[in-house]
Amino acid sequence: MNHGGTRVLRLDALARVEGEAALHLRVDGGTVVETRLRIYEPPRFFEAFLTGRAHTEPPDITARICGICPVAYQMSACQAIENACGVTVDGPLAELRRLLYCGEWIESHTLHIYLLHAPDFLGHADVVGLARVQRAAVERGLKLKQTGNAILEQLGGRPIHPVNVRVGGFYRTPAPQELRPLAERLRQAREDALDTVRWVAGFDFPDAVCDHDLLALRDPGRYAIDSGTPAVMAAHGGSPALREFTLSDFEQHVQEGQVPYSTALTATLDGRRFLTGPLARYAINGRWLHPVAAEAARAAGLGDPAGGAICDNPFRSIVVRAVEVVHAVEEALRIIDGYEQPLRPGVQVPPRKAVGAGATEAPRGLLYHRYVLAEDGTLTEARIVPPTAQNQTAIEEDVRRAVQARLNRVGPAADDEELTHLCERAIRNHDPCISCAAHFLDLTVERR
Repeated sequence: MNHGGTRVLRLDALARVEGEAALHLRVDGGTVVETRLRIYEPPRFFEAFLTGRAHTEPPDITARICGICPVAYQMSACQAIENACGVTVDGPLAELRRLLYCGEWIESHTLHIYLLHAPDFLGHADVVGLARVQRAAVERGLKLKQTGNAILEQLGGRPIHPVNVRVGGFYRTPAPQELRPLAERLRQAREDALDTVRWVAGFDFPDAVCDHDLLALRDPGRYAIDSGTPAVMAAHGGSPALREFTLSDFEQHVQEGQVPYSTALTATLDGRRFLTGPLARYAINGRWLHPVAAEAARAAGLGDPAGGAICDNPFRSIVVRAVEVVHAVEEALRIIDGYEQPLRPGVQVPPRKAVGAGATEAPRGLLYHRYVLAEDGTLTEARIVPPTAQNQTAIEEDVRRAVQARLNRVGPAADDEELTHLCERAIRNHDPCISCAAHFLDLTVERR
């Protein structure tokens, strides 16, 4: 509604995101003066749930935080506990973990690309409408997602909240012949993944630039998924500078804070706004993409990742996600082709009094866990920093810029429905994982 020169747009519920959130936008005289992404789900208290539990329990408990990316929570939890206990999981067990993570990247990215994000670019309210006119494309997406789910089911015991993961490894590891059907599915999925890159590269992308600092794990020699050191690419300057810091110093650099309008915490990186996720990973790790994925990126117009190409248009994040699906398919095939069953499904992780941290790259960005253990392994403190909390301030800024650009072009009388759709698109660029629900959007416009 408009009262005087002030215009307030309220999006009471965001559609096609995982979870419940709203957006409040205030425009004064043609200038966007306030943007609030309000996450209003009740706090879930997982960190409190973990306190007093045994050091073997976090992988199973934290997996329940998200039904879309449970492996990310399990892997970060395992790494943090193992780090505290002075244990390293390597060799075939580490490769199996990476394979499991590839399955999650495939299914989660594909879910977002086809069911949540693509309708924005093709003029449909949802994937049902999209399927009516592009049935083959939607079926391709569902088939790709099923391939990712098959990996989770084979290694994790089931595709949602896997039960075969434990601190130190797995409860059971597959024999090589058990992975052969997965390899066959992945070889078929390779073409579907490449077709996905070609498909999304043809979308019409609004002009936009994000200049947030970028944060991702860096694992020289390979594209970071399940391991690495936090690396920061500064947003300013001609050739962006890259710096690293140790995982033990993570909370000295990434500091969380509470805002009154959201139940989710926000975060700054050394006092600055920042972004984690596909755009950050591509900028920091692009040179280590699988050659097939790198060629797909070049053909899609993302530049040459081997030459340090950066994608700074948040609307083109859907293309980067598709390239990461290609990489995950190729990486999964590499692991299966070279797999030898380990002698034991896991290593012993005896408890001790210590502090441990772990981080992996969830599909939406860097996921950090820290646990404080008592001498008998009981958790006395837990800290979990998910990517959506880290990205909230960057998302708000992207929304502000998108709306401001539109107002600059057409004036303050821009259509409310159009602005609503633009706001939703700007938020969905980052695939915020708020929880596992979707809602339709009701918009109230207040004018003064």
